[in-house]
Amino acid sequence: MTDYIVYGSKRIDFRLDYSDRKTLGITVTPDLYVLVKAPLDTSVDLVKEKIRKKAPWIIRQLSFFLSFQPRLTDRKFVGGETHLYLGKQYRLKVITDNEKTRTYTVKLKGRFLEVYTGNKDKVKELVEEWYLIKAKEKFHRIAESLFELFIKRNNLPDAVYNLSIRHMPTRWGSCTAKGRIILNPELIKAPKACIEYVIVHELCHLIYHDHTQKFIDLQTKEMPEWDKWKMKLERLLA
Repeated sequence: MTDYIVYGSKRIDFRLDYSDRKTLGITVTPDLYVLVKAPLDTSVDLVKEKIRKKAPWIIRQLSFFLSFQPRLTDRKFVGGETHLYLGKQYRLKVITDNEKTRTYTVKLKGRFLEVYTGNKDKVKELVEEWYLIKAKEKFHRIAESLFELFIKRNNLPDAVYNLSIRHMPTRWGSCTAKGRIILNPELIKAPKACIEYVIVHELCHLIYHDHTQKFIDLQTKEMPEWDKWKMKLERLLA
């Protein structure tokens, strides 16, 4: 069942599942869901009381995960529009009356992101393909050095470098149970340090699966200014 409580000016929606267990547990997922698992005989009023007591922590967790949700402004992919690449703004320049349009190319030139095409309807497709190529190129280069350093510092001799890139509507990155780190290609629009922050965050999940104090301590050890780049990511791509 689903329900909610009101805490100050905040509304906290939650999903309640009953099961044969002895204690009540509250989890906040990266997809911004509050999940409550309770013993079979637990009243809804008691569940709400527990949620209200944990509300400050729940709100902090929701805020934390919100920074990992891509909220990029929609683009029309027309000339003069600004686009981000590694944290810098470039103005889109669509060139259709040049011999180069036959090759359908995208490249950076000065402060411009130039797209050569004979068909303006293909601009979005070409730019997105260019972003994906750049993401694959840059992410692997950045991640490999970070991974090697992380493994050395934390004595993980059996860990294997494993990175993939996939569009994710609600996350900048994730880490699977088998240790594969997945990055959202939209991150290529953020500064290098923001990309490093997301990678370090996911690497820390190789050791700690939840966002406990031990997880935060490890993340701080690996990247002392992680909170600065987390905030930068929130502001830049919000």
